[in-house]
Amino acid sequence: MEFLYEYGMFLAKVATIVIAIVFVIIMSIGLGRKEQSEGGLQVRKLNDKYREMATALRRAMLSGSALRAARKVEKAEKRKASKSARDKPRRRAFVLDFRGDIRATGVAALREEISAVLAVAGGDDEVVLRLENYGGAVHEHGLAASQLERIRARGVRLTAVVDKVAASGGYLMACVANRIIAAPFAVIGSIGVLAQLPNFHRALESRGVDFEQVTAGRYKRTVTMFGRNTDEDRAKLKEELEEVHLLFKQAVTQHRPDLDVEQVATGEHWYGTRAKELGLVDELGSSDDYLMKLADDADLFHIRYRVRPTLTQRVMGSMDEAGASLEAWLAQRGRERMYR
Repeated sequence: MEFLYEYGMFLAKVATIVIAIVFVIIMSIGLGRKEQSEGGLQVRKLNDKYREMATALRRAMLSGSALRAARKVEKAEKRKASKSARDKPRRRAFVLDFRGDIRATGVAALREEISAVLAVAGGDDEVVLRLENYGGAVHEHGLAASQLERIRARGVRLTAVVDKVAASGGYLMACVANRIIAAPFAVIGSIGVLAQLPNFHRALESRGVDFEQVTAGRYKRTVTMFGRNTDEDRAKLKEELEEVHLLFKQAVTQHRPDLDVEQVATGEHWYGTRAKELGLVDELGSSDDYLMKLADDADLFHIRYRVRPTLTQRVMGSMDEAGASLEAWLAQRGRERMYR
């Protein structure tokens, strides 16, 4: 009887654990599907943002009669702008943000934002892309560039503004624009292709571990992490990289025909000032300066499509943030020791 009792308790514990695991899986799938389906377009008029900032600063600086006079002037300007808009509508500029990663995951939102803009944009309008992208996977960034091509194909002017970096796949996106503006110290270029991976073949072989790989097709797999790599494998990979590099250069030449692509397609990167001298960018400046000047004669709308992450994506995102924080802390400690 004691044995049966202990055995029954064991089964009850196992059943409880299994039920709990199944419940968690079902909830995760349900939440994931729900969150994946949710998302929406957010629109904010940047002219109002700039006006509110100026008003707040005036309130802090002025008082009494000076503040009242400033308010009267502001109201008069609003009435004048409203009347002018009725008589002759102002042109519009749609501001998009793209912050890239190695897989260009922002493409999912970018394609929705562009679709929304193209549904209302006309020939006099402009799209301003604030771009920050270090590059990454070829096909992912190629898709991002293709999304920007949709803007050009509709005859809508596209301006790319780079405050920090547009390198490799990031520059592949930037070069689609009619005009590229970069901050003086923004990193520009890196028109090249890279493939690298560790090889554990000798380590496995020394421990008596065999690696088996069966393929159909001579070049189905060339350089691998665990097998013995041959000169033929390396030559084939090099050939594939050269082909991608050629496509990259052709895309840059298509959109910037005056650029000496052979001079800049070395895989090097340059800061904004030198990039302008080489023809990689058209102007020097920041996105803030450009948008504030544009706001004088255009209505600015910041467009953002918010994709709600699934539960799995949130967990992975938290892990990425934790890893990035640890990396930043280690780097800071290393700098402190260096200059101590």
